[in-house]
Amino acid sequence: MTIDVWSWPTPNGHKVHIALEELELPYRVVPVNIGKGEQFNPEFLEITPNHRIPAIVDPDGPDGQRIQLFESGAILIYLAEKAGRLIPADAAARYTCLQWLIFQMGGVGPMFGQYNHFAAYAPEKLPYAIERYGNEVRRLHRVLDKRLGTSAYLAGDEYSIADIATFPWVRNPDRRGIDLSEYPAVKRWHDTIAARPAVQRGVAVLSENQRSGPMSDAEREQLFGKTQFQAR
Repeated sequence: MTIDVWSWPTPNGHKVHIALEELELPYRVVPVNIGKGEQFNPEFLEITPNHRIPAIVDPDGPDGQRIQLFESGAILIYLAEKAGRLIPADAAARYTCLQWLIFQMGGVGPMFGQYNHFAAYAPEKLPYAIERYGNEVRRLHRVLDKRLGTSAYLAGDEYSIADIATFPWVRNPDRRGIDLSEYPAVKRWHDTIAARPAVQRGVAVLSENQRSGPMSDAEREQLFGKTQFQAR
């Protein structure tokens, strides 16, 4: 059966696109244009109360029952376990994988996202915020570089959902003022993953909708303004 993926071409959306391509699971993309406020549509809110992409609906979930999930990390774990791939079976290795997945969810994603917001999208440039999150972006790159200096992939010798979760955030390093040549282990890892055909297909999903140019006031309101706090 086909999995419905409610998504948009953002790093969190790309995580799920890549995983589905790697796992060769059949899926259908349901675009959610977050710049136009489609994340607040009632049909999307029936799947996720958090009005954030991505979310999935699998009609063939556990015990053959329909399941719907939001939060990209939870979705990656679910898909990997459903397919029996990209997550270690060994208990200790599994926890190492989940450790680095949570590192992305709790550190890389939020900190990189805050830097992108204040450096690229905020109408007023605040030097303190840009410096604070820029420092954190560099610190997290150093953590990744240390790990990848001793391990082929984040979870160990094998490619896993921990790598899939982190890669879309490390892509396009120039947007965060990062030169990957300063982090050679991260660069080696990034280039290896970027060359994978399934990764290339995953990041191409909805790429025709990738926003370019400055953000409009209407988009900024939908993404960062009072709209997102209104009861729906």
